[in-house]
Amino acid sequence: MITLPQDVAKIIHTLEEAGYEAYAVGGCVRDSLLGKAPNDWDITTSALPEQVKELFPRTIDTGIQHGTVTVMMHHVGYEVTTYRVDGEYEDSRHPKEVTFTANLVEDLKRRDFTINAMAYNEKNGLVDEFGGIQDLEKGIIRAVGDPKERFTEDALRMMRAVRFAAQLGYAIEEKTLSAIKDMAQNLKNISAERIQTELVKLLVSDHPEHMCVLYESGITGVIMPQFDRMMETEQNNPHHAYSVGMHTVHAMEQTGADKVLRLTMLFHDMGKPDTKTTDDDGTDHFHGHATVSEDYAKTILRQLKFDNDTLFKVKKLTYWHDHKISANAKGVRKALNELGEELFLMLLEVKKADTLAQSTYQREEKLAELSELREIYEQIKKQGDCFQMKDLAVTGQDLIALGMKPGPQLGEMLKELLETVIADPTQNEKEKLLQIASKSIF
Repeated sequence: MITLPQDVAKIIHTLEEAGYEAYAVGGCVRDSLLGKAPNDWDITTSALPEQVKELFPRTIDTGIQHGTVTVMMHHVGYEVTTYRVDGEYEDSRHPKEVTFTANLVEDLKRRDFTINAMAYNEKNGLVDEFGGIQDLEKGIIRAVGDPKERFTEDALRMMRAVRFAAQLGYAIEEKTLSAIKDMAQNLKNISAERIQTELVKLLVSDHPEHMCVLYESGITGVIMPQFDRMMETEQNNPHHAYSVGMHTVHAMEQTGADKVLRLTMLFHDMGKPDTKTTDDDGTDHFHGHATVSEDYAKTILRQLKFDNDTLFKVKKLTYWHDHKISANAKGVRKALNELGEELFLMLLEVKKADTLAQSTYQREEKLAELSELREIYEQIKKQGDCFQMKDLAVTGQDLIALGMKPGPQLGEMLKELLETVIADPTQNEKEKLLQIASKSIF
């Protein structure tokens, strides 16, 4: 059962009363049939953009050359697009031209997957010409018509197929998957920003293990060949039970659906293929892999145009994931100082996910140590221990008043005082710190 929101129903009725056809279409219909609340509602119509604009007082020309007008209702925008047939695609992404049509089915034919090629209005009910309902019931992602044609039109649809499968927990239909394997190289024509969007949606889905589908279909070979190397690197080591790639996939499954955490788990061991050494007895080691992994994270996140905040956090967590934090108050305060509170807590999540994706060898001891680190952190918070400059009992102004000149030496002194307090929180009193500082000044 599909219930149209009041504003969507009003737009459709207004178009129908003027003699045109109009339907809710695409993802909003799919999500409604799945019992999910759609993020947005798209409308398709036989009316031309100019005719749509005449019927509504507030519209925005968002993509008028492709037939799209945004109709504003109660401060919310609804995209209304004229039925169209796409012309030739010249960049594996955008049609060179579009032709408007009066036929709904012709419009639905150009859409990517059957589950996204359904339309609905209250007058005619559901229009499902390509078996979308059947594929929803079977849990299948299947291209509309010839998959090679659909992927020739828009190469990004290959990643979208895997992403939808990950979000919905579906399988990709055999011919559709075969076409992806044949055409994955076309993704090199797609912008980094669009690759990033699809990758993140897959990673934060309920099924990040669909990274394996990206690998098996040849997509990672185009967008992230380093992942292929991880999948092909075995780990003969008592701490591990899987290849580097499969360990990575299992580690992603062990974190919450958070972008930074999932990206960190994707990159945390990417340096292992470069750092692998094998003892005479066949045991593998990966000394220094965290530093190399951090470099890969930095390079790839920049290539995919990630924002600086994500880049900073993922880099830092990747570098620290294999760093041993002393399970005592001083060790935890030092880590808090270097990472900050937010990243310290995220690091505990990263280390836990890493541990749970390893073999059972020493697992209980590793998890117990992580629990101890968290308990120590909570005690530090409860006591109000200082571990960052802003909580130091003296400021730069205090040191200047003591007779110190502004400059690099003042900054170094503040760092030394903070180190003193991190080692012994009882020293975080103004008089004690000024006394320590005065010995260096005079």
